[in-house]
Amino acid sequence: MFDSSVAQAPEVLPDNPPPKPLERLEAEICELAGHLAAATCQFLVLLAEFDAREGWAEWGSPSCAAWLSWKCALASGTAREHVRVARLLRVLPAIRVEFAAGRLSYAKVRALTRIAGPETEAGLVEMAAPMTANQLERFARAHRKVTGIDDEQARLRRRLSWRLDDDGCLSISVRLPPEDGATVLSALRAAVQPAAEPVGALADQRGDQAAGQEQRKAGVSAETPDPSETPAGPERPAPATSSSLADALVEIAESFIAGKSRSADNPDIYHVIVHADPASLAGQPGGRCHVDDGPAVSTETLQMLACDSLVSWMRHDARGNVIDVGRRHRVPSPALRRALRERDRCRCRFPGCHNRRTDAHHVQAWGQGGRTCLSNLASLCRYHHRLIHKYGYRIKVRSGGVDFYSPNGTLIENSPPLPEPEGQLAGRHDAEITPTTITPHWYGERLDLDYAIAVCFSNQRIQQERRSKAAHLATLASEGLASEDPWG
Repeated sequence: MFDSSVAQAPEVLPDNPPPKPLERLEAEICELAGHLAAATCQFLVLLAEFDAREGWAEWGSPSCAAWLSWKCALASGTAREHVRVARLLRVLPAIRVEFAAGRLSYAKVRALTRIAGPETEAGLVEMAAPMTANQLERFARAHRKVTGIDDEQARLRRRLSWRLDDDGCLSISVRLPPEDGATVLSALRAAVQPAAEPVGALADQRGDQAAGQEQRKAGVSAETPDPSETPAGPERPAPATSSSLADALVEIAESFIAGKSRSADNPDIYHVIVHADPASLAGQPGGRCHVDDGPAVSTETLQMLACDSLVSWMRHDARGNVIDVGRRHRVPSPALRRALRERDRCRCRFPGCHNRRTDAHHVQAWGQGGRTCLSNLASLCRYHHRLIHKYGYRIKVRSGGVDFYSPNGTLIENSPPLPEPEGQLAGRHDAEITPTTITPHWYGERLDLDYAIAVCFSNQRIQQERRSKAAHLATLASEGLASEDPWG
């Protein structure tokens, strides 16, 4: 007889574990979304401090967004938006608290920071809590349109004034009517991103990216770019900043000068002339170096200009009179420029930079015997070209490319690897996260946009009246008057 208590069949383990119940899977997804929001807030707080202390400048990056794109492997547009939100979180504590607790997602915070101020953020956070991210995007767009109604529309008299500061820099102030201002800004934006931005896009003059159109397909995230703002090309245009617009103004002026000088009888009147002696060209301090009939320039600036400019010599006598003038020489030929652009893929060679507007930089300075040949040239944008000459960044030519070194000798990697993660995501913040923390209290109702906007501005008006009343009563109390309520 077979005794089952003595001999039992071996236990057979399944090849694959059973799937998790859908309820548990859903709870883990929602809980992890809350952890991601809280950790993202911590990430942006650290980023804001890093930006305020300009830690990105030590790596030769032109901005914190450029550093973030390079070091943390983010797309350029995403990096710029992260920096914008990070800066605003420093002055919006109510939004920051809700974000750190995991009750607001990054998509909601991104929309709120476009419309919130220190005095209005509390009410906006309360209104945003039951909304979905898409509804809040619609609300933010409507809010921006309503607040733009009272913008000053008066025509201003056109004028342009300029002055030279103590350091020789040029400061320009210009006032133009709206239509002329739109023309100038369109030209500047076209110079920043040729044929990439729509003409007349004046809705956001402060550099903030406008929100995308309402998502019409189910399941499309708030990260999806607005089709009306996305160019028909492989890359999305960068938003215009004060620095890029200034560079665009210089480029427009250079293009105008180049066009005029080609057809002018006397092209020298369209040239920017810098006078320098041999010592300055060789990089030695104490030489003569200044703009023609203008302020002095530094030796580093002269070295940068000499990389990619026409150079001609003049011989003077002991009294400074010109006795001979030589021919122009040393500028790279068009064929050499084409070869340089092809070799460098039409981009700046500095690690993490993808600027297409570049100068031909001499690795070994021309004034120190460097040749104007392909092996001694490197494409650098204007910012990094200035950085190399002014702040001591070095370039070392190697087989197959060039290496860049910071002033302290640290190699700047072209694509630094991300560090290995340590610990759990929950250990990166102190928020209490549950599966329902980040889920809005929304039951499927449609957003009444007109009502929401009316309630928002009504609440703001009431709060402003209460603050005015409190200030008035405080003034009466300080003057020893009766604390009657004059507001009824």
